[in-house]
Amino acid sequence: MAAPFLTQDFHIRWSTLKSEHIESDIRAALEKAQANLDALIDLDRSKLSFDTVVLGLDETTRELNEAWGLVTHLDSLCNSPALREAHNKMLAEVSTFFAKIPLNEHLWDLLVTYNQTEEAKKLPPVRKRALDEAMEGFIQAGADLPPEKKKRVEEIESELSKYTQKYSENVLDSTNKWELLIEDVNRLKGLPPSAIDAAQAAAVAKNLGTPEQPVYRFTLKAPSMIPVMEYLEDDGARRQMWEGAGAIGRGGEHDNTDLVWNILRLRHEKAQIMGKANFADHVLAHRMAKNGQSAMRFIEDLYARIHEAFERETIELQEYRADNAHQSTDLLQPWEVAFWSEKQRKAKYDFDEEELRPYFPFNKVLSGMFRLAETVFNLRFVELPVVYVEPGKDAPANVSTRPGKQGPVEVWHPEVKFYEVRNEKDLHIGSFYTDWHPRDSKRGGAWMNYLKMGVPPSGERDRRLHLGLICGNMTPPVDGKPALLTHDEVCTVFHEFGHLLHQLCGNVEIPALNGVSVYWDFVELPSQLLENFCWERESLDLFARHHETGEAIPARLFKKMLAAKNYRSASDIMRQLAFAKLDLELHMHHPTDEGADLDKLARNILKGYLMPLKTEQPTMARRFGHLFSSPVGYAAGYYSYKWAEVLDADAFTRFQKEGVLNPAVGREFRDLILSKGNSEDPAKLFQDFMGRDPDAMALLVRAGLA
Repeated sequence: MAAPFLTQDFHIRWSTLKSEHIESDIRAALEKAQANLDALIDLDRSKLSFDTVVLGLDETTRELNEAWGLVTHLDSLCNSPALREAHNKMLAEVSTFFAKIPLNEHLWDLLVTYNQTEEAKKLPPVRKRALDEAMEGFIQAGADLPPEKKKRVEEIESELSKYTQKYSENVLDSTNKWELLIEDVNRLKGLPPSAIDAAQAAAVAKNLGTPEQPVYRFTLKAPSMIPVMEYLEDDGARRQMWEGAGAIGRGGEHDNTDLVWNILRLRHEKAQIMGKANFADHVLAHRMAKNGQSAMRFIEDLYARIHEAFERETIELQEYRADNAHQSTDLLQPWEVAFWSEKQRKAKYDFDEEELRPYFPFNKVLSGMFRLAETVFNLRFVELPVVYVEPGKDAPANVSTRPGKQGPVEVWHPEVKFYEVRNEKDLHIGSFYTDWHPRDSKRGGAWMNYLKMGVPPSGERDRRLHLGLICGNMTPPVDGKPALLTHDEVCTVFHEFGHLLHQLCGNVEIPALNGVSVYWDFVELPSQLLENFCWERESLDLFARHHETGEAIPARLFKKMLAAKNYRSASDIMRQLAFAKLDLELHMHHPTDEGADLDKLARNILKGYLMPLKTEQPTMARRFGHLFSSPVGYAAGYYSYKWAEVLDADAFTRFQKEGVLNPAVGREFRDLILSKGNSEDPAKLFQDFMGRDPDAMALLVRAGLA
């Protein structure tokens, strides 16, 4: 197939997207985008309109965005040496191209000229916002800078793209390089059977061990690592795993220390060129927080409200360990914290997370989650047949390339599923892929993204469908048995689904304002609101069903689960505040401390935010992908998780008061928040739904701290 990355098929032909096509296809897309921009620049200045200027600007790079989106998507999910090489070869060119757009004086002149026209002055509110946001985006990227400064900003963007990509690769490679092999089954004492089975299956997949003499393979991926840290009685093995995690991106060929300093320095230089004191002030100017100081105040205010409870929880855990290990009260080792926390929780509430696992078979969780969205948000989910085409094989002749066409939809891996989403009028509004389990070629964590931005019909234009995806690294199925999730994993699935709904329900006529293209500290509201449904009896009964008997979670277990919900809640909040504080401090006060001891600096920054431990932990900064694996990402914005948590805790009180599965409240949330994208100020969207400003106490009440 000629130019497979550029075909406009809605159902993507994944088997045709080979690494050898990346360079030629992306070069062709760059050339076409440049030609589009040139044509835009040449518009007759006396005949400018919103459609030709604002929508036209958006449209110039749509094909390039979609093609490059496929490349970065494959880099995240099907990483290979050939793909990585092809991706990295084009990365700087693509980054430089996008960085140049707002720095192009002719394009800036076009926007400024149109902004002064009579039509622009009379635009309806959503179109006016689109024009304002476009101009603000240009200014924030340096549109009104002198030529030599523009040139330096371009260079910075290109360098940042290379450094952040390398950082991301170092995290993936050093994670994959590490493994813990255990041959003595007696060393697995305390581990749940599900974790033992998964470790044996992981060894078999690498041709290790035999049925008579099994080997158990553990990795640093969450489904493997978390049970070890929480349940394994072998202190030495837990220590090895903790040391393995601490070594991600640290030392040797995959060391990220210099990259962290280079990224911080470049971001700071860019912010100063833009006339801002620091990178936090630069990126937050266009978010709800407005500047770094107000984000820092938010973090420090929450810290002040919970630090006493945090200290109390720390002392209680130290005393519990002392009593049960028959030792004097002392600091814990970092590899003991999760282990003794789990024991203390079990003792305090007679509750073990593993008791819940049988009630969360993965397929039931998914089907129940879809049913919940049908009930609450009036949406329908239809799973379509899929086909995975092995490398070197031909796709079946009947493979579907567009909605409504018969035949299976192609996917990039045998585990991937594909769904259509329909609204209450049975109108197809979008589709999405799911890819839920870990593998070596896939980056860690869980995420949602979109491959095509949908827009509603307008005038003579037909509806353009959303195409999204949700991915994760959840507990995989073993030996034909269903994958049984932890409750925490269920919350993660719901979280990513919340992002997906935000995208799929986006119903704004201007693509740049649609879906999840909202202020960064507002984007987590829908995702975090969805997590609340994982704690309510009414909603749990839709999807939490025993994998063998089909029974709902028994009342006694549900009561224990709720009682244990806020166990060490101050410590959980403090962990997030520590990440946010480190992020803001590095970007505001230490971006040029190159050569400083990164671990020591992080410890000084986080005094009072970290649990005191016997062995000092290496900083998260070397493996903190949220901050350093893309030119901006969550950099100076990690606070937004807690910021949005205030919003979601408060917004969910409406469901609690008016009915957890109340379709009227769900419909309002869909109409007033999910469908609106960035078409209005997020503070106003929240007020429209709640009838008032957010109340921070809701978060503390939910956490049992008020």
